Amino acid sequence: MRELTHIEQYVIEQVKLKRISKNISQDKLSIMMGLNEKFVSKVETTNRAEKYNINHLNKIAEILQCSIKDFFPEQPLPGELNAHK
Repeated sequence: MRELTHIEQYVIEQVKLKRISKNISQDKLSIMMGLNEKFVSKVETTNRAEKYNINHLNKIAEILQCSIKDFFPEQPLPGELNAHK
């Protein structure tokens, strides 16, 4: 299992913070996304293979009533394209 890149870690943490601020559980967010109730839990357990894709993030932004931009840093983080080998 590969380690998360900096951007993956950042996005997961930002979604988690926004989710908690809206008082929405992992299971509830998963269900609202139309996915298995444990999906968000698996993503937030960062040693798992599950990750958010751009479609997930768009749906989460819709549910949490925020911009998809809220999940991304203002400035680029160190690149790690070779981490996906």
